[in-house]
Amino acid sequence: MWVLYLEAFVALFLLVFIVWWTMPSKKKRAAKPLPPKQDKD
Repeated sequence: MWVLYLEAFVALFLLVFIVWWTMPSKKKRAAKPLPPKQDKD
């Protein structure tokens, strides 16, 4: 019976790990928008 619990735990761990690994990183900051160009006409 413990083998079934072990297998379920490993499957759950792998699911959580794969979801965590593929999540986008929140450390990246958005690039600052460039100021609008001014035409010298």
